[in-house]
Amino acid sequence: MFLPVTLQLLAGFWESLKIFVLTLVFSLPLGLIIAFGTMTKFTPVRWLCNALVWVVRGTPLMLQLIGFFYIPGILGLHIWPGGDPGRMMATVVAFSLNYACYFAVIYQGGIEGVPKGQQEAGQVLGMTKWQIFKEVTLLQMIKRILPPMSNEIITLVKDTSLARMISAYELTQAGFAFMKSAGITWPLFYTGVFYLLFNGLLTILFGWLERKLNYFR
Repeated sequence: MFLPVTLQLLAGFWESLKIFVLTLVFSLPLGLIIAFGTMTKFTPVRWLCNALVWVVRGTPLMLQLIGFFYIPGILGLHIWPGGDPGRMMATVVAFSLNYACYFAVIYQGGIEGVPKGQQEAGQVLGMTKWQIFKEVTLLQMIKRILPPMSNEIITLVKDTSLARMISAYELTQAGFAFMKSAGITWPLFYTGVFYLLFNGLLTILFGWLERKLNYFR
């Protein structure tokens, strides 16, 4: 029984891994765009981005996920494909927007944490705004934001379990399936091993990155 359960959970973990990777692919650049929007001098864009961040951070991810998946259908807008692909797409969209807003706040703190004098020195040297950001701000920002970003990314691993709220197949859903079909509960708790191992690997990776980026003290 142990081997079939493990193989089934590995299949569920693969789906969780896809949610995790796709969310990062979309949310990391989107978060930077939103961060720039919250800091722009163009008031309507700044207000819009700040309002988006406030709403997303102030409401549960589970509620956002359910809303993204069900509300368009209630309104007669069938934007998601049928079956598992549609559930996966809705999950990735909801997760990406949610984490982009959290990442935006982290990005903003990292950018504003770089001393203004360094940016002014770049202007004196005749550097463009993009050159100042790339050569002066970006390197120091990455160093500053890595610890909080790593916390959010590890949280994302566990949040993938929320996808089961719209019946998307992932690791926790695979564990629950054994409760329904075979009436056994240990596979559900066995899923915790997969989360622990994956988060352990991420913790080692982020620890290594922090040591590699330890050039600003």
